[in-house]
Amino acid sequence: MLTDFTGADRIYIACGYTDLRRGIDGLASMVQQQFDLDPFTNTLFLLILETTGFAGGGTR
Repeated sequence: MLTDFTGADRIYIACGYTDLRRGIDGLASMVQQQFDLDPFTNTLFLLILETTGFAGGGTR
């Protein structure tokens, strides 16, 4: 887990739900296609996890 992000040039927050099952390549592709951004820059992307009612009780 990232504990120090003070070195990031920019921080983006993706509003809405993000399916993290896409993996790192799928998420990088999403950043490129949907937001027209380069995921390989010194940037922090905060993506919201979509929950499906798992045992922890999290539901949308």
